[in-house]
Amino acid sequence: MPLIIITGFPTSGKTTRAKQLHSYLSERIRESSSSTPPKYRLHLISDQTLSIPRSVYDLSATPAHVRSANASEKDARASIYGAVKRVLSDRDIVILDGLNYIKGWRYQLFCESKAVRTPSCVLQIGCSREKAREVNEERLRRRQERQDAGADAGNENGNEKEENQSDEKPSEEEEGPYEPENWENLVFRYEEPNPMTRWDSPLFTLIWEDGEDQTRQVFDSMWDTVAGEARKPVRPNQATVQRSRDAGGDYLYILDRETQEIVKRILDQQSDDGGDEIRIPSGSDKNGDELVVELPAGKKVGLPQLQRLRRAYMGLHRGGIGLEGVGNMGPERIRETFVGYLNDAFEKDG
Repeated sequence: MPLIIITGFPTSGKTTRAKQLHSYLSERIRESSSSTPPKYRLHLISDQTLSIPRSVYDLSATPAHVRSANASEKDARASIYGAVKRVLSDRDIVILDGLNYIKGWRYQLFCESKAVRTPSCVLQIGCSREKAREVNEERLRRRQERQDAGADAGNENGNEKEENQSDEKPSEEEEGPYEPENWENLVFRYEEPNPMTRWDSPLFTLIWEDGEDQTRQVFDSMWDTVAGEARKPVRPNQATVQRSRDAGGDYLYILDRETQEIVKRILDQQSDDGGDEIRIPSGSDKNGDELVVELPAGKKVGLPQLQRLRRAYMGLHRGGIGLEGVGNMGPERIRETFVGYLNDAFEKDG
């Protein structure tokens, strides 16, 4: 099942929408499998569920020349990527709640979902910069009030431990704020999703002002696209598909197999005196035409010489992969050309 990537400005309401989406999908899964075991499993992954602090995105204390290699943020993304990869499959719906502000990061997640043949989509939470900044400033104000209250309690009771705990933790339901400079930096670095690119499509959007009806409508469209009748089959990239090694396998495998077989026949059938004519079947039919390898007289051809000629032949033909002529190089044609190549080489040596 799909990977749903939620993206947007910091403090734009992403976590609220992620929880709404989680509740909606839980309901749809129950409805679709009311009399049978659940067809899908649902996962919500975020910085909060993985205990990743928001300070990992803060570059204010990092020298300018090393900001592009922010190790703490890279480690955080590695943790998120590992968590997603562990549960992503065709039977799991994964909601990834987070900034997801880098298009290269969204592309990496898109490739991972495509590799397991499950769809992915992006849900962008639209919010004006002024509104998101206002939310962050309100959270900063409430955090400061808690710190002041904790400091007063610590002074009265002489309890430093209580002060430290009140500094760190807000209520369980409330998301923590970003430092002002960190917030501005993340907004500046945000790369908006583009529905024209594969990894950002299909793209769904919810804005801050959208009510329950509009939210339900968008969620219905997402369900139809990634889990309903409108879901399209996902095929992995050709570069990630392992080719078969049967009789009709890929060209390089056939090239290696046929040339190795001819070398083996020469070693098995030649005499110590040399000058033999080694007969090679031109195809799989043993009663069909035969090719003849004429060995030089007066000496035995050793394995090193044959392997050297074989590697040279394969080097000549490997470089033509993708050309029209190579498409017609079946096993019979490979045997014919390799035998001709060996005869020409032995004639020159003789």
